[in-house]
Amino acid sequence: MLEIQPVCSNSAFLWKLWIYTNYDCNLRCSYCVAKSSPNAPRRMLGLVNVKRLVDEATELGFSEIYFTGGEPFILNDIYEMLDYSSQKIPTTVLTNAMILRGSRLERLTEIANDNLVIQVSLDGATPIQHDAYRGRGSWEKAVEGIRLLQERHLQFKLSTTETPANTAHLDEICDFHRNMGIPDKDHFVRPLAKRGYSKEGLELDMTNLNPEVTVNVDGVFWHPLSTDEDMQISRTIFPLSGAVEKIQKQLDSIALTGSSVMTTFT
Repeated sequence: MLEIQPVCSNSAFLWKLWIYTNYDCNLRCSYCVAKSSPNAPRRMLGLVNVKRLVDEATELGFSEIYFTGGEPFILNDIYEMLDYSSQKIPTTVLTNAMILRGSRLERLTEIANDNLVIQVSLDGATPIQHDAYRGRGSWEKAVEGIRLLQERHLQFKLSTTETPANTAHLDEICDFHRNMGIPDKDHFVRPLAKRGYSKEGLELDMTNLNPEVTVNVDGVFWHPLSTDEDMQISRTIFPLSGAVEKIQKQLDSIALTGSSVMTTFT
């Protein structure tokens, strides 16, 4: 859920790392903050860079790593990325679960461990609530993917983006996941943000978002909500410590201007 927290120069929120593995996706969600789609350039970060990021994040004391896209499971080497990361640090991968079938599901099952969590997007208890922003037929395939994860006893949680299509039905979504045997602790709701393709939602930027170090092929960014230029911290990825230092200085500057609260969006 959306939380408001005080700015603190030593806050642990600095130590959550997000990795944009790619930008191409099997869906074209109308609220996508990353502007991902089947036609989007891949902009792949690559296995070598990911491994180095995991190593540096571990050395720096990051507490978690999140893999996002695009749809990460489009990539053939996503399994090696997740395996490498989850052997060292708690790791979460975001997915729409629609293509987790056949060999993809088998390979994911092979690398499953207590440190690896799959985060699935589910925006409704019915197709009308979910498909309005994510595309016709996506709800049915997402629910099927969730059931397949359950059958394999894989660790997963659900993420819901609140939209005009589902805001009056959030209780129904909760009832739905409870009936599937998914506890409340494994489901969270976040607000719509006016970024990327989205023309509605919260106006968020570096001045009102708690930083969560985010990396893509173009550099390091303030938060995974957006890899737009106004959120960019560094045009170079390595060393990661350099970007962390810049973020800390920016936080200190914000604090000096009198901003006492920022938003934790993810």
